Formats: sequence, C-alpha cells, structure tokens
Amino acid sequence: MQPQAPGAAAPETGNRLLLIPVTGMTCASCVRHVEKALSGVEGVRAASVNLATNTATVEVETPEAAGTIPRILAESGYPAFQETAQWTVEGMTCASCVGRVEKVLVSLPGVASAEANLATGRVNLVYVPGLLPEGAVEAALAKAGYAGHRLRNEGDDPQAERRAQETALLRRDVLLAVLLALPVFALEMGGHLFPAVHHFVAETIGEKNSALLQFALTTLLVLGPGRRFYLIGIPNLVRGAPEMNALVAVGTLAAWSFSVVALFFPGLLPEGTAHIYFEAAAVIIALILLGRYLEARSRGETGAAIRHLVGLRPKNAEVLRDGASVILPIEDVVVGDHVRVRPGERIAVDGEVIEGASHVDEAMVTGEPLPVRKEVGDAVVGGTVNTTGSFTFRATRVGKDTMLAEIVRLVENAQGGKLPIQAMVDRVTAVFVPAVLGLAMLTFALWLVFGPAPALADALVSAVAVLIIACPCAMGLATPTSIMVGTGRAAELGILFRRGDALQALGEVNVVALDKTGTLTKGRPEMTDLVVINGYDRTEIHRLVAALEARSEHPVAQAIVEAARDAQITTGEASRVETRPGLGIAGVIEGRRVEIGSARYMGEQGIETGSAEEQAGAMASAGKTPLFAAIDGKLAALIAVSDPLRETTPAAIRALRDQGIEIVMITGDSARTAEAIGKRLGIARIHAETLPDGKLAILKSLKAAGYRVAFVGDGINDAPALAEADVGIAIGTGTDVAIESAEVVLMSGDLGNVPNAIALSRMTMRNIRQNLFWAFAYNAALIPVAAGLLYPVFEIRLSPMLGAGAMALSSVFVVTNALRLQRFQSLFRTGARS
Repeated sequence: MQPQAPGAAAPETGNRLLLIPVTGMTCASCVRHVEKALSGVEGVRAASVNLATNTATVEVETPEAAGTIPRILAESGYPAFQETAQWTVEGMTCASCVGRVEKVLVSLPGVASAEANLATGRVNLVYVPGLLPEGAVEAALAKAGYAGHRLRNEGDDPQAERRAQETALLRRDVLLAVLLALPVFALEMGGHLFPAVHHFVAETIGEKNSALLQFALTTLLVLGPGRRFYLIGIPNLVRGAPEMNALVAVGTLAAWSFSVVALFFPGLLPEGTAHIYFEAAAVIIALILLGRYLEARSRGETGAAIRHLVGLRPKNAEVLRDGASVILPIEDVVVGDHVRVRPGERIAVDGEVIEGASHVDEAMVTGEPLPVRKEVGDAVVGGTVNTTGSFTFRATRVGKDTMLAEIVRLVENAQGGKLPIQAMVDRVTAVFVPAVLGLAMLTFALWLVFGPAPALADALVSAVAVLIIACPCAMGLATPTSIMVGTGRAAELGILFRRGDALQALGEVNVVALDKTGTLTKGRPEMTDLVVINGYDRTEIHRLVAALEARSEHPVAQAIVEAARDAQITTGEASRVETRPGLGIAGVIEGRRVEIGSARYMGEQGIETGSAEEQAGAMASAGKTPLFAAIDGKLAALIAVSDPLRETTPAAIRALRDQGIEIVMITGDSARTAEAIGKRLGIARIHAETLPDGKLAILKSLKAAGYRVAFVGDGINDAPALAEADVGIAIGTGTDVAIESAEVVLMSGDLGNVPNAIALSRMTMRNIRQNLFWAFAYNAALIPVAAGLLYPVFEIRLSPMLGAGAMALSSVFVVTNALRLQRFQSLFRTGARS
C-alpha cells in the first residue's frame, strides 16, 4: 500500500487512506506495536507506520473505524499528534452561536476540542491531521448557518514545530540530566578509579552521606528527565508490548531499586552484595537522553528537502482586481485571477502569461540552471523566480493543485513508503525486545547460579547491561532515514520518485529501454523535406497533409503543421480521421482521401511506394524519418522529418554504459533511421518499426530472460510500456498519461538524470545496507558481550554505562550515515543543480 494524501481514496476501492502523525515512537518495536494496534481495529484494512516521519498510513473502510484511531493510539501509548489551527467564523452574534459552533465542530472526525471566541469571531480547533477531511470545517459551519475560513501562515509545518519543541525539551532534559549525573558519577566512579578521590570523599562527607547524596541526585534524575522512559515504557510492558523505553525503564529501575535496598535495607541482601549502582542508573539515563537529542537534531535535517520546497512559495501575491492592484495572501488567489510579477519576485501560483515577457528561473522544478524565456501564452509555475522584466499571468492552478504542491506530495509519499528490504527488519523487530527481555532474565539466572561470589551483584549488572545495550532504534531508522534523504536529494536534482519502492527497484535495473522520439531526441522535430511525386503541386500537398496532421498530437505531425504555418499555408478541416498508432493516419479533406504514414502503412492500404523507396532510404540513413503521403489512393509526396538529439543524450548513454547497464532502443521509426541514431550513440540493440503492442512484447521478453528493466518514455503511446517495465521513468516534459504510468519522473527533459537516478538509488540502497549491517552487527556482537560471554576466558565484562553510550550512539550513527546522501553529486553536468 502506498501512502496518499490524507483522506484520499485508496486505489481501486471505496476506502480512505489516512496519514496520521504519531508521537512517542522511538524504535522499530514501537512501529511494530502501533501497526499491530491499528491493524486490530475493525474496519481498518491495512496500516503502515514510518519511524523516520513518525506517521501512520491507515486504510479504513468506514468512518467509524477512522473515528476510533485516536483512542486506539492513545491506549497503545502512542497518541496521535494534535494540531491547533484557527478559523474565522462569520455570523456569530451571541453566546448561543458560540455554543452551537463548538458543538458542530467537536462532532467532526479527529477534532479533540473547539473553542469559539465571540469577540474575535474566531474558533481555535485542536484536531488530528489526517483524520479531519479537507474542507470539513467549512462545510460543517455552512450547514449550521455560518461562513468559515481557515487562517494560515503559508509554509508553516506544525509537525516541524512539534519536532522543534521536542528537540528543545530534550536539550533541556539532557542539560539537567548531565548536571545531576556528573556528581553521582564523580562520587562513585571517581573513588574506584582514583584512590585519592575515595579518601577525600571518606574524610569530608563520609561514605554514608556520599551514598545518600547519590540517592537524592539519582532519584531527581529518575523522576525528572528520566520520567519519559517510565511513562511510556512501563504501561507498554504491562500491556505485553515492550519496546525501547521499556528496556531502559526496566534496566534503570532495576539498578536504582537494588541500590535503594542496598543503602537502606542491606540486611535483605546476601552478605557481600549490598553495593550501590546509582551511578549506573544516572549515567544510563543521561547518555540515552543525549543520544536521543543528537538523533533528533540529525533527523530534523533529513526532511530539509521538503521544508525547502514548501519555503519556495511566496506568502503574498499582487493581484489585479476591479482595475486596482491589491496585495493578497497566496491562499486568497483563485483560478482566473490576474497576477502581476516584478523582477526578482517568486511566482505565486501556476498560470499562463497574458501580458509582458521575462526570463524565469525554473531550477526548482526542472533542475535547469539557465532562466527560460516566457512570453504571452507560455505557462509559468508557482515557486519559480522571475529574473528580469515584469509580466502579468492568469492563475490556472492554485493551492493544492499547483505543480509545487504536487511535487511536495510526491516526495512525501515516496518518503512514507516501505521498501521490500524493510520486511526482513519488521520480522526481526517483532520479536527483538521480548527476546532481549528474555535474554536479560536468562543472563541474570546464569550469573546467579554460575557466577563467582558474590554473584547477585554481578548478575544484576550483566542483566542491566543486556537491557541497556540492545538497540532496536537503529534497526527502525536504518531504512526510512535513508529513503527520506535519498528521495529529498533526488527532488533537488529534478528526479521524483512517485513510489518509495521504486528506489529499490531502480537500483536493481540492468537494462534500460528507451523510446527514441522525445526521449533520446528533443521531441520537437522539424520538417526538412517535402518531395512531390506524380506531378502534384507542392503547396497543395502541404496544405492537405497539414490539415490531416493537425488532428494528431504526435510530434512529427506537429512538425508538418508548424512548417505549413511558417509558410503561411492555410489549411482546411479534416473529417472521418482514422489513426493507426505507430503507422499512420488517414482522413478526408474537401472530399479527397489523404493518407500519411510509413511504407508499411502504405503497403497495408495497397499504395505502391516503389518509386520513392530509394530516396526514403537515403533520408533514413541520414537519421531522418521518412513519411509517404497519398491522395485518393495514389502516392503524392515523400516527406522527411528530423528530430535532433538532446544535447545530453550522448553523455547520458555513456554514463549508463559505465554503470554496467545494457541499453535498448525501441522506436516506431524505420530500421534505417533507428540504426543511424543507434550508430551515433553506440546503441547496438535496436527494435525499429515497433508498435505500442510491440513495445510491451519486447519488455516482456527482456523480463522473461531475467533482466531487470527500466523503460524511459514520454508519450501517450509509452504509457503501457512504462507500466509494464519493472521501473517506468517518464520525462517530465511529456504527457500527463505517461507521467501517471511511471514510478519515476524526470522533471526536466534531461536524459542525463536517468543515470543520476540509478546512481542515487544504488547509493541509497548501499546506504540502507550499511545502516542495517551496523544495526544488526551492533546488537549481535555487543549483546553477548554484555551478557558476559567473554568473562569465562578473558574476564571482560561490559559496564551498563558503556552500553548506554554505545546504544545512544548507534542511532546517531545510522541517521548521520543517511545524511551522507545529501552529498550525492550529479554524474556529469546535466543542468541539474548538483
């Protein structure tokens, strides 16, 4: 299941997909427990939780199921994050109105509270994002007789604000924990490490007072900064769903409780075992809090790409209304508004230029570094920068419908996805924490039975070390953090992964099949030749074929129409048009039947082309596309169209070859034309004169031979092939149909981003494997050491304090390693921002 926008319809069902932010998750076990709790709700079809984004994607079948989610999350110990927002309400005139508005809004799904203020005419709403449908508040108010409008600060990210608050709270707790833990550590461990310190403490405050001071400081630490572990961990342990917080809670409480008994009731313990371990509990809490603080700071950087994209939108726009220029918040711009843009300003929304001209920097959308000329009739994209000149455009897409909003959604969806490699991690984490708890109890029992006297203290220390050093957090973060950073960096390069699992699939590709027109070439062909046959008039033939080709959207057809327009040839209207994709087109113009197409098409129509075959072959050998035109069943002309290669195509093909990828060209062009292009690019495997169905057959045969195939295309005819390939890559300048069929979208027409996308996906998967190796190797190596495996031979034991430090740093290592993906550079100069 792939995450979609909150409240969106699930694919091919009447269900809804909800994207719900969840608080309190710290490790892979937390993820497992939340998924299990949500999956157990009646009416929930599927649930997927992402630790890196702290979100749950839930597919629900009924509104009742959606309404129970906040309660289920709260009961499981991981409450849903609640956002606070304001709406203005028009029509409130008395206290009764206030009560009615509050009652109406509180009844909406996901709303926790509503407080209306008669004096300000506003209502404060506390709700769970993802559960409250878009427009539900406005609709409910309208039904009750009021007009509502949400107040927004463009670019605000409530979850980012929450993460910032959590990081600030962690920073405060870390400082307090360190201040409390340092004296405890100095009093206890200083005496063990340095005899002079031991004598100093004994002669000044005394050993008893030292122990009492350690008790007081550690208790403050446990009840203060350490409280978070117990408030979450203990209830989960009681529910039979232990996770990382439970391990820390059990370990530190065991050390603290044993020390309390040893200090105040030493007679209850066997002789020689009444030792205190307050320093262990204190330092463990301080180090784990420090690790979480560093991890929180690092994880904040993984979402930098999304924050950058959101920050591209300006807050205001200059709109022309009723003959006057007014500055409006961007939310108030509607489709049809005329918006003026001055030099240096960001374009507010998507639109079409209606007056003026300028150059616009579209690097944030396409990755192209050079500004693009914009004139009347050209499209502009919200978030891009006007460099010179001033122009006015008509708004065509606003709000969530803009290209920038769509890019943000695509990146968020890809970042929220789970890769196939994550399935193995999920299976391990499902049993990891219970296994660690069992191993800790086994460690305690074995030390108690077989350990040297006094065994109780050693058994406690070893069991606590096992609990503390185990780290499911690193396993839970290994995959999603790398996905977040990798897809974010890809977006900066103009590469959009529409699905998260495409990241893994693209890295496994070993064959890239490419369409020629619009992919290897610019897709803007020009008519180079029109040779009349059998005595026809050149202008008349051009007029007739242009009238027919005007009914086609194919780039070759558009080249013929454009040439007629340049020659100021007036064309008529075609009727009874019949199109054979990949072959030709026929229709009636002014009572005359006109047919245009390949030699194969002409043969199917029974039209003899022998007299022009030699000349057509020469055109094809020169890399041109020859077409035959017939009037009333008689050959009338030979037309040649040339589509130049993209500037970056040769370098992109070389880069793919250097990556060990085999390249296959599939085209509907003649064999001679395709071979001429293939020879220039060094492509050996060529399938020419291929119909759309033929493309599918070729891709199926490659897959059947064991290849992992990516197909790159841009046209409507490419959509089936894009869907059939293991990974479909659409050129972003292509059709919407092609883009919808692809898993990866290249926002620019730059083929160079194909090897970039493959390289980045491989680097991301390598990064994920490094993280997983570290996470599993760390636990596999250090848990046995903590249990005392090396003690019988080497008399080596692992202190719980060292275990806490190692555990804290393991998660930081994983996140920091993922952040290295931000340094990925374009393989060669493609125009992308490297």
